[in-house]
Amino acid sequence: MKNEKELLEKPDIIKVIGEHDEEIFMKLQEIVNVNDQDYALLSIVEEDTLPVDDEADDEIIIMKMVKKDDECTFEIIESDEEFNMVAQAITDDDEEE
Repeated sequence: MKNEKELLEKPDIIKVIGEHDEEIFMKLQEIVNVNDQDYALLSIVEEDTLPVDDEADDEIIIMKMVKKDDECTFEIIESDEEFNMVAQAITDDDEEE
């Protein structure tokens, strides 16, 4: 992958491993805190997309951030109730701005 090094040098670009062990580059758009739990708002970055377009209207993926020691992992939100609570908090935040 020709742009991996360049992508990972950007502080808001992360590499995650998908369900089928594929590498996926994601841009960290924002971190929101709901009920003392952090959630990451991420968008997928195409391998060949440089520079990353900050104005792109990409689909946002919400993932739970789990911190342990100095590492942070991203987990899928499995509960519909939890997902809806986070989505509502994000919507409420957007309406306040």
